[in-house]
Amino acid sequence: MNPMKNLLLITMSLFLAWGCNAQTKTEIEDMTEYKVQKTDEQWRKELTPEQYRVLREKGTERPGTGEYNLHFEDGIYKCAACDTPLFESESKFDAHCGWPSFDKAISENSVVEKKDYSFGMVRTEILCGTCGGHLGHVFDDGPTETGMRYCINSASLGFKKEGESEK
Repeated sequence: MNPMKNLLLITMSLFLAWGCNAQTKTEIEDMTEYKVQKTDEQWRKELTPEQYRVLREKGTERPGTGEYNLHFEDGIYKCAACDTPLFESESKFDAHCGWPSFDKAISENSVVEKKDYSFGMVRTEILCGTCGGHLGHVFDDGPTETGMRYCINSASLGFKKEGESEK
């Protein structure tokens, strides 16, 4: 057999094996228990179609279209699904990427990191630590001292302005 054909077959086998392994890891990670548990029917009733697509189906909004991309008021960014505080406005910055970006979460337990093997890439997905809703991804290319860039979908967020009372 020709060496190029051998190399191609080996590469394809490794790619397929990696893909199967990634699926198994994703299935295992999706079994995490969260404090807020609801059926798909309940989530569909409570969320807008776009919020459901992003938060529950791991969708991504188009860059530059989200309500909070260039939003810089003082306050707290919360999970749109369960109201958990996620990010403080002081940690927000304009990363020029088209999505709201933060350099740190509000607390250690507010977000959960999971490996994401979708689209042939290895990334770190960010989920709400309370309901498991998909928020976005985190990268280690941030410009602040934390070095982190939490790239979050606006559809995953709500906002409580500083000094605003709870509703």
